[in-house]
Amino acid sequence: MKAWKFLLPAAALAVISNSFAQTPQAPIIIKFSHVVAANTSKGKTADYFKKIVEERTHGRVKVEVFPNSQLYKDKEELEALQMGSVQMLAPTFGKFGPMGLREFEVFDLPYLFDNMAQAQKVTQGPIGHALLKKLDSKGLTGLAMWDSGFLDWTSNKPIVKPADIKGMKIRIQSSKVIDARTRIVGALPQVMPWSEIYQGLQTGVVDGQENPPSIVNTAKLYEVQKFMTLSEHGYHGYVFIANKRFWDALPADVRPIMDKAVLDATAYFNSNAKKENDDALEEIRKTGKTKILTMTPEEKNEWKTIQFKVHSEMADRIGKEWIQSIYKEIGYTITLR
Repeated sequence: MKAWKFLLPAAALAVISNSFAQTPQAPIIIKFSHVVAANTSKGKTADYFKKIVEERTHGRVKVEVFPNSQLYKDKEELEALQMGSVQMLAPTFGKFGPMGLREFEVFDLPYLFDNMAQAQKVTQGPIGHALLKKLDSKGLTGLAMWDSGFLDWTSNKPIVKPADIKGMKIRIQSSKVIDARTRIVGALPQVMPWSEIYQGLQTGVVDGQENPPSIVNTAKLYEVQKFMTLSEHGYHGYVFIANKRFWDALPADVRPIMDKAVLDATAYFNSNAKKENDDALEEIRKTGKTKILTMTPEEKNEWKTIQFKVHSEMADRIGKEWIQSIYKEIGYTITLR
C-alpha cells in the first residue's frame, strides 16, 4: 500500500501532463475590419487572406473579417486598431493625415499618376516602403500597399468640363488634399462616412462622389446616379496595416507564414484590380441606369491645368520632398513653386 501512495501521484501527474500536451492551443484571433462590401476588391482580398492564413497555419491563426462597417466607421477604425480592438485594417491613404502622417496624403493629389505602372513603381518601391515605416511611430505596422485604380466622378448631371461641377455637393473622404482638389474646381466637398453614401446620394444630401468603377458597382451607386465620367482624376489605393504590438508579438514560427501571406494577398489584390474595374464598368453600362461619359484629351487637360495647382498648394503640408521624389521616380520634369 505504501508503494501505491507514491505511484498514484506520479501516474496522476503523467495523465495531467499528457492531457495538456494533447489539448490544442487556443487560436490566435485576428479581427480584420473594413468599411466596404465583401464583394469589392478589398473585401475579396480580405477573404483570400483569411483563407490562406488559416490553411497555412492549420487553424492556429483565425482571421475574422468584418465588412461594411460592421464594427467601425471610417473615422473610428484607426483608433480601434491603435487600441487593439481590431488587429488589421486596409484604410485609404488620406486617413493617416489626421494622425499627423501627412506624407501619405501625397497620394490624394490630383493627376499624380498617368497610369497604374507609374503608381506601382512608387507604392511597391522604395518610396512606398519608406512611407510604411513611418507608421511605426503611431503603434501601427505598415504591411503593404494595395493599388485599387483611379477615381471617376458620378453625379446626377453631366460632368465633362470643370465648369460642370461648379456648385455641386461632392461626397469626399476626410482629407485636406481631397478637399482642396475638389474646391479648386468650384465644387462643394462634403465629408461623409462610406456607410451613408448611398442614402446621401438618394436623398440629395450630396450630388455626386468619386470612386473607381468596382466600388461604384458593388455599392450600386448606379441606382442613384445618372452619370459616370471616366475622369481618372485621382489615384485610389489602400494601406494594409496591423496593430504593431500584436504583429510584433506573433510567435516566431507563425510570423514567416504571416509575412508570406501578406505578400500573396497583395499580389492577389493588385493582379485582380484592373479586371475588377473593367468588369464593373461593363456591368454598370449594362444596367442602362447610368450614362458613361468619356473626356476628350483636351477636356482632361483642362482639368489637369486647374487641379495640378493643388500640388504646389499642398507642398508645405505634405512635404515638398515627398512630391518631388515621386516626380523623379516616375520621370516628371516638374518643379514645384
